[in-house]
Amino acid sequence: MRHFLSTEDWSRDELQSLIDRARAYRESPLGDALKGKSIALLFFNPSLRTRTSFDLGAYQLGGHAIVLDARGSTWPVEFEEGAVMDDGPEEHVKEAARVLSSYVDLIAIRAFPKFEDWTAEREDPLIQAYARHATVPVINMETIVHPCQELAMMMAMQDRMGDVRGKDFLLTWVPHPKPLNTAVANSAILMASKFGMNVRMLVPDEAFALDPRYMGAAERFCADAGTQFSLTTNVKEAYSGADAVYAKSWGALPFYGKWEEEAPLRAKGAGFMIDDAKMAMTNNAVVSHCLPMRRNVKIADSVVDSDAFLGLQEAENRLHVQKALMESLAGAER
Repeated sequence: MRHFLSTEDWSRDELQSLIDRARAYRESPLGDALKGKSIALLFFNPSLRTRTSFDLGAYQLGGHAIVLDARGSTWPVEFEEGAVMDDGPEEHVKEAARVLSSYVDLIAIRAFPKFEDWTAEREDPLIQAYARHATVPVINMETIVHPCQELAMMMAMQDRMGDVRGKDFLLTWVPHPKPLNTAVANSAILMASKFGMNVRMLVPDEAFALDPRYMGAAERFCADAGTQFSLTTNVKEAYSGADAVYAKSWGALPFYGKWEEEAPLRAKGAGFMIDDAKMAMTNNAVVSHCLPMRRNVKIADSVVDSDAFLGLQEAENRLHVQKALMESLAGAER
């Protein structure tokens, strides 16, 4: 049995196979790969694209999705080992995961970090606990990484750019009224590096560097592919010659959960919105974002409404790649 918790643990060939299968589902959306099968979708955080695409994808393949609002309509769950449960959660993940496994063929989980203690939250404790105790495959619908978004991103880039190996991928920090999860940023550099791209990160201050786990993995994948990984605070250096630009906001980990203290560093990126002037420095680059996206804060209207923008295609691809993923995991022997 295999889980889909992070693309770091899947080979490039395996990920490409999922993308190729997703293209087949784009051309012929209906099938019976999940006939008689079911998936439990546990949402500890709200969702638009993720909930819709997983629910619809299961339906289009003949399966059934059970959507559980884990914030209120189910029992609170404890996932700490050895917890004395005399207050708070009514049920332990050991029972919850095993019971769900006896009902369904797949379990998918969306659970953002609590923004309290990155040292603990970087271990992704909730989904890791479900993966340990479930007896069916577990899918990450976004925790501290967002592997399904990665697949959709790469599919969109390949559709527009062809073979991406050796091309320059820029992940740029962009402004936002409040600090956000690093999940999509972590995932973007994992996928771009694994697929043989030169990866650049543009941040307003080096305090916005991502967790060494993901930076180190991206450096390793680039080294394996003979490409380069770099971090810069220089806008011109970052955009010059880029073939793909990916926008994302995230909080600085040294100020994790202390966002007011981070504000002066965030202010350094006030001019980091993607606009026509920055895109003019690129090699006619495509540009994308995971959505939802604040227009004229993260990306200017003129860029979003141009042919260069892949965000809508990427969002549509979530449906296709997740169908390929569910088919692959549900078809594995339990």
